[in-house]
Amino acid sequence: MNIVDFFIKILSMKSITPDDGDILALIESYMSDFEAIYFNDGGVKNLFLTKRFGDGEHLCFAGHVDVVPAGDGWHSDPFDPMIKDGRIYARGAQDMKSGVAAFVCAVQEAKSFDGRLSILLTSDEEGEATYGTQIMLAHLKELSLLPDFVVVAEPTCEEKFGDAIKIGRRGSINGYITISGKQGHAAYPEKAINPIHQISDRLSSLAGYKLDNGDDDFAPSQMVITDIRGGMEVTNVTPGSLKIMLNVRNSTKTTQTEVKEHIAKALDGLDYTLELTQGSYPFVTKRDSKIVNKIVSSIETITTLSPKLSTAGGTSDARFMGAYGIDVVEFGTINDTIHAPNENTTIEEVEKLYEVFVDLIDRFGCIS
Repeated sequence: MNIVDFFIKILSMKSITPDDGDILALIESYMSDFEAIYFNDGGVKNLFLTKRFGDGEHLCFAGHVDVVPAGDGWHSDPFDPMIKDGRIYARGAQDMKSGVAAFVCAVQEAKSFDGRLSILLTSDEEGEATYGTQIMLAHLKELSLLPDFVVVAEPTCEEKFGDAIKIGRRGSINGYITISGKQGHAAYPEKAINPIHQISDRLSSLAGYKLDNGDDDFAPSQMVITDIRGGMEVTNVTPGSLKIMLNVRNSTKTTQTEVKEHIAKALDGLDYTLELTQGSYPFVTKRDSKIVNKIVSSIETITTLSPKLSTAGGTSDARFMGAYGIDVVEFGTINDTIHAPNENTTIEEVEKLYEVFVDLIDRFGCIS
């Protein structure tokens, strides 16, 4: 099927999280010679399409069909794709229906492969991701169908198509600190315990503090203060407590334990409580992994660019593959308009992304 026509078709299907907009059924119909496995829960649809061609390794392409709400500020209907000057405007154009269209067409056209080819799709990536890829992976493990290698087609490129792939992602640790004091009159500070004053000379030990030095794959894990609040918004009453919120995008070198220990040292002697939660955990695929080498070669062949190997950015469903020890990479279009009004990508990028995936399947499936 024509990659651009298919891309435009799924862009026109409204699939705001967790609604798949009937895209999964459409893709299943196109992939009729693949076994279809659904595993749905919590109002979320998950589809796994698989076909064994040979006895070799299992290569999977993964992604999500759901998109964030359109919001305001669009110059056209966000679910009626507009083509202008070689660009396609619609919600999901970059994140990530371009990637879905590219790998569905590439896999659908594969005639031979030395192993198993599959596609994993969810309608719950832009939300909490509770009932999406992670539960499908657990189900696939029960069926002994976990892939050996995965390509997640998230938009990864920065300035030029082909300039970056992701070989890992940082984790995300959230912290909630409450420092207790004693409320009082501003005219009698000696009768109060002002938590703002208590923290003032210690804030530098928290704000922007680097918990590790990073490495070849990750930048340092840095403590970022996201919110500080206390008091009653009056000038004559000192606060009885102070709340601080923070986030650490952590590498594999820093865990919740290190974060907790550092905060304990920084706030030693203060009356405080701390809650730490972790929404995602860091992972990295080795730079000499087969999937890294093969996709780099495919990108170089199609684009003539040598992509950098990055772990920057937020989270993606690739983290769930990493938790199973699966070698996973991410590659897709330029990501400069994701989640923004007038989200768009170029026809050329979508076509080249398809060509990269076709080349990758050919390289990966060749009998050595």
